[in-house]
Amino acid sequence: MAALDLQEQEQLEALKAWWKDNGNWILGTVLVVVVAMGSWRGWQYYQHQQATKAATLYMQVVEQVGSNDPKRVNDAAAAVMDKFASTAYAARAALLAAQVNEQAKDVAHAKTQLQWVIDHAGEAALKDVARLRLAAVLLDEKNYADALQLLEAKHPESFDGLYADLRGDVLSAQGKTDEARSAYKLAYEKFDVQNIYRNLIQMKIDALGVAK
Repeated sequence: MAALDLQEQEQLEALKAWWKDNGNWILGTVLVVVVAMGSWRGWQYYQHQQATKAATLYMQVVEQVGSNDPKRVNDAAAAVMDKFASTAYAARAALLAAQVNEQAKDVAHAKTQLQWVIDHAGEAALKDVARLRLAAVLLDEKNYADALQLLEAKHPESFDGLYADLRGDVLSAQGKTDEARSAYKLAYEKFDVQNIYRNLIQMKIDALGVAK
C-alpha cells in the first residue's frame, strides 16, 4: 500500500505540474467556447429582433406605395435601408421604391436604389432583378455600353431568357440586327412553350426582318 500511495502521490504531483503549465490555456479555451455559444445565441436573438423591426418598417413601405407619394415611399424605404441594411427587407424596400421612382420619372433616384440592391442584397435573385431593371433604365437613356455590361453578369439559368431578351433590346437599339436576332432566339428557346412571353419575343424577331 505504501508503494501504491507513493505512486499516487507522484501522479498527483505530475498532474499539478501539468496543470500549472497548461491550466490557463485550458480555462481560456473553455471560456472562449462558452462565450462563443453565448454570443451565437445572442446573435440569433439579435437577428430575430432586427428582422422583426425591419419587417414592421417594410410594411410601412408597402402601405406608402399605395399613397402614390414618392417622397413618403422613399422616406420609408430609406429607414429600412439605413437601419436594417443586412436584412432581406432592405433590398425589397429599395426595389419597391425604385419602381415608384421610375413611374414618377425620378430616374436618378431609381438608379441609385437599384444599384444599392446590386451592391447590398443578400439574395442573388434580388440582385438579378435589380440588374435587369437597371439595364432597362440604361437602355432608355441610350447608355448601351453600361446596359450590356450589367447583362454580362453571372446569373442563374432561370434568368437566361430575361437576360437574353433584354440584351436583344439593347443590341436592336444599337442597330446590331444580327446580334439582336441571336439574342432573341436564345431568349425564345429559354422560355417554356406555354409561356405567353414567347409570343412577344417572336414579334421582336419578326420585326427585325429576315436574316440576310
